[in-house]
Amino acid sequence: MSHSHPRILTNTVLALLLLIASVTVASAIVQQPTAPDNSAHNKAHSFTADSQPNTRGDRLTTQKIRQAILADKDLSLYAHNVKVVTKNGAVTLQGPVKSDDEKQKVADLAASVVTTDKVTNRLTVK
Repeated sequence: MSHSHPRILTNTVLALLLLIASVTVASAIVQQPTAPDNSAHNKAHSFTADSQPNTRGDRLTTQKIRQAILADKDLSLYAHNVKVVTKNGAVTLQGPVKSDDEKQKVADLAASVVTTDKVTNRLTVK
């Protein structure tokens, strides 16, 4: 009988540790932040990347602006993911950014590729 008590104690301790580990993992899963979902916002606007014509000039303009935005490491992930659509040389920026300064910075980067009067800034501050 003396040998069964240590085994019961060991099994109980292992079961308790397993229970604690399960609760910890479940807690971490519940507390994990989810990625921002702009789907509802995007569906409310007809402005999408599909709106952009397939002309070479418009594609190059969008590409240059996108590269300028991504090259700026001071911008947030939100700013790096704004929509840039060029249609007949006119650029529209849309999506959330972190601050008014960031909103202006993205608009300035677009204006460095085309003139300021060709940039429509529909960025919103989150």
